[in-house]
Formats: sequence, structure tokens, C-alpha cells
Amino acid sequence: MSHSLTRYRREWFTDGASARRDVLAGIVVALALIPEAIGFSIIAGVDPRVGLYASVAIAVVIALIGGRPGMISAATASVAVLVTPLVREHGVEYLFAATILMGVVQGIAGLLRLDLLMQFVSRSVITGFVNALAILIFMAQLPQLTGVGWETYAMIAGGLAVIYLFPRVTKAVPSPLVAILLLTAISIGLGLPVHTVGDMGKLPEGLPSFALPQVPLTLDTLRIILPYSLTMAAVGLLESMLTAQIVDDMTDTDSDKKRECMGQGGANVVSALLGGMGGCAMIGQSVINVTSGGRGRLSTFVGGAFLLFLLAVLGPYVGRVPMPALVAVMIMVSIGTFSWSSISNLRRHPPTSSVVMLVTVVVVVATQDLSLGVLSGVLLSGIFFAGKVQRMFAVEGEVTGEGATYRVSGQIFFASVDRFTRAFQGEAEAHRVIIDVSKAHFWDISAVGALDKVVERLRREGRTVEVIGYNEASAQIVDRFALHDKTGVEIGAAPH
Repeated sequence: MSHSLTRYRREWFTDGASARRDVLAGIVVALALIPEAIGFSIIAGVDPRVGLYASVAIAVVIALIGGRPGMISAATASVAVLVTPLVREHGVEYLFAATILMGVVQGIAGLLRLDLLMQFVSRSVITGFVNALAILIFMAQLPQLTGVGWETYAMIAGGLAVIYLFPRVTKAVPSPLVAILLLTAISIGLGLPVHTVGDMGKLPEGLPSFALPQVPLTLDTLRIILPYSLTMAAVGLLESMLTAQIVDDMTDTDSDKKRECMGQGGANVVSALLGGMGGCAMIGQSVINVTSGGRGRLSTFVGGAFLLFLLAVLGPYVGRVPMPALVAVMIMVSIGTFSWSSISNLRRHPPTSSVVMLVTVVVVVATQDLSLGVLSGVLLSGIFFAGKVQRMFAVEGEVTGEGATYRVSGQIFFASVDRFTRAFQGEAEAHRVIIDVSKAHFWDISAVGALDKVVERLRREGRTVEVIGYNEASAQIVDRFALHDKTGVEIGAAPH
């Protein structure tokens, strides 16, 4: 317990320098959250404050109880697109109820250790997921780049120049924050005709209030919200687990995925009770946080708390922040997120790995559904892996005066059983047949069934069959499921 408490404290504060970096990084994140939260609210068909209050609540709560320090969670597009039909058909109160149930489902998923399913996501799928997100982040900026004047392009170019060149002067202050403040001052001072945050939607005034969803507590309500809650919970956890893995890699640290699952659930429940929508981890804002120096829980907490301060106190001033400044930051995120080495690795890596990565990218970008793209990549990885293991199989036959001996090596499972059974067809005539499986492994009931099939056919032909050399795991599954053969038992000729 004391070790866990010490680690938790260390995740908040290590020294004064790290605390300062976390605070400054959190301020940058708060500014970057505003236009996206408004945009996601529009996607969901709700008032902008629903997305903004959600970002405040989720960021603050996940900083307290999450399992990945330095990762930013807030309202996200992947969850917003799922609830559009629910809001349109039943209203925003049903959205709040569905979000509470979403959080409960995520908490249960954490208790059941469903986070361990991430072990089945290959590195190729993660790379494809990262590249697809980088492309989507850039594509999301295109509306701000079309039908605008030269001033917008000049400000974006200037913002990118500040972001990439200012660190050469000093790294004491995050360069994205400097770019936002400098471009805001220029835009206001010169009265430039560019879009501002206020143009995205009306910013809320005051603080969020606690309220239970005004929906009837009936089975009909549960029937309406349950499908949405399950889908939101699955998509939210999938994106959060993948983002946590990416932040793990960026910071060369580990995280508690089980705790993160339960933290996501708690954050979404609180969000709904404060009038917010559901959300999850955000790769774009997480990259902004990490590249700005944020590493601890304090950076995530400041991101949410400062966002609330901006909305409640500085709303009119925040509305004048020019969109080109935030677009420049998001373009930086897109460039930094994309795995540029994956392009050169297309020729160096195995073709199957490259195909999995490319399929993941194409499906995510084409459908803008992160879960569908990841599931496609995982499925393709499984098929390729099964095919590879299936080829790692051989049967060598040897005929002597005493009979025939077949030495089986490799993995026997559903994908290799056909080759296994065909290997014993057309064998030399021998009354006694020995099948040596000391270098083989039987994985499933398909493999046991194939062994049954071979033994049964040889018995019908009047042969004496002996299967030898089972390893312990293979012996257990054969003893349990085989019909004609048991380990270490010689099978005589079929009775007449």
C-alpha cells in the first residue's frame, strides 16, 4: 500500500521543474481542447457546453483516478459520432443516461481485466492506428484552410515557425503556448479578418451544475440506451488503451491499464452528472501535452481545471483566439504523430506486417471509425499468423522391416489439420504404424479430431497403431477429447 501511495505521489510531483512544465503544458492543452470540444458537440447535435463541460470533468477526474499519467482524456469525435441518432431521436437527457451506463460498463470491463485484450494488438496495427489518426487530425483542419484569405495562411505559417524555432531559443516555455499567445496578440492588434474560437459556437458562462438525467427509470429506457452505451464503452476503451500504449512508448514509461479502464468509467459517469457527453483519451492532445513537457497527473489536471477557468472567467477573451493559431498547433501534432519511419519500413518489414499496417490506415481513414480499423488490422494479423504457423509443420515417414514410423513436427491446430491428415494417405503397406509426435504440439479439438481420423482409418485397414511422444499439454487435451486414442496406450488392430 505504501509503495502504491509513494508512486501515486510521484506521478503528481517529482520536483519544481517538472511541476512547472506540467502546468505550462496543461495550459496549452486547455486552449487546444476548446475548438475540438465545440466541434464534437456540433457532431453530436448538442449545445457546445455539453462537450466543453465533458472535457473539463473527464480531464480532472482521469487525472485523479486514471492509470496513465500525462495522457489527456476529454470529449472525442469517436464517441460523439456514435450518439448522434440517440440525441436526434430521444434528446440530450438520454445522452446523459447512456453516458452514465457507458461509465458503468467501462468500470466492469476494468474489473474483468478486458484491458488484457490489448496483448492481441500487434505493433503493425498500432503503427497503422497512429498514422491514421495523424491523417484524420490533419483532415480535420481542412475546413479552416478552405475559403479563407491569405492572412490565415500567413498566420499558420508563422505559428509553425514559432512552434519549431522557439525551442532553439529556450525550452522553458512550450512553443505551442508562445505561438497561440503571439498570434492572438497580432490578430487582435491588427484586427485581422480570420476565424476565431468564438466563431465555432457560443462559449458557456458560469460553472456546470450537478443533475441526474431526467429520464424514466424503466426497461424501455434501458433498451434505448444500452446499445449506445455498450458501443461507446468499447470504442472509448479501445482508443484509450491504444493511446496509453503510444504515450508509454513516447515517455518510455509503463501504465496501469486496468486502472485506466476503471478511471475512464468513473470520469464518464461524473461527466454525465455535470451535463457533459462521453469521452476517452485523445491522441492529439496527449501528444501536445507530452511534447510540451507534460509528464505527470498535474498536467492533465491543469488541462481540465484551466479550461474551466477559461470558460467561467475569460470566456470573452478566449473567444478572440484566432483559429489559425490552433490549426498550426494541430498540424504540428499531425506531423509529430505520424510514424515517418513506417514509410521506409514498408520495404524492410515482412510484407504481411506492411499489409496489416496499410489496411488499418485505409479502413480508419475511409470510415473514420477507429474501432473498425483496429479490428480489421487485428483480424488480418490473426489470419497471417495462423497461416505462418500452419506452414511450420512436417511429417517424415520411414519404412523398416518392423513397420512404418512417422515423425510429426510443428503445430497441429485448425489451420494445419488438413495437411496432417493428408500426410498419412498413400503410406507404404505396413502392419505396424508408429506416429511419433515428440516434436509436435496439439493445440485444439480440431487437432485431436484429425488424430482420431487418422487412427480410425488405420484401424479399419487392420493396422496396429501406436502414438508416442506426447508433451504434457498435448497429452492432456488428447486424453480429454480423443475418441480412439489415449496417450501412451497402444491401439491394437480393429476387432472383427
